[in-house]
Amino acid sequence: MLDPSLPEPPFEQVRSQVARRAASGDLPAGTKLPTVRALATQLGIAVNTVARAYKELEADGVVVTEGRRGTFVAAPDAPADVEAVAADLAASARRAGLTLAQTQRLLGDAWTSA
Repeated sequence: MLDPSLPEPPFEQVRSQVARRAASGDLPAGTKLPTVRALATQLGIAVNTVARAYKELEADGVVVTEGRRGTFVAAPDAPADVEAVAADLAASARRAGLTLAQTQRLLGDAWTSA
């Protein structure tokens, strides 16, 4: 819901609400968002207002637009420390002569025992 008493413009209210709900898990990754036109109608605001909010959400990596399929909540990026550990694992596995499948199996075993 938009609050006309707030100093933030409507596009920012839409953007922040979607971002907040995505971050909290209320809108899980892969959730399809309403079309720009449908959300604009639902909120009683201009189509361009919702389009701007979606564009900014996409620039922030919160959503991804897949052409005619629609706009979806994006999967969050892995934290930098996890990416670094993954890179170290890949390098170590290659040095040890392991295949990708063997490395994935090791990671899967570690995942289930963690």
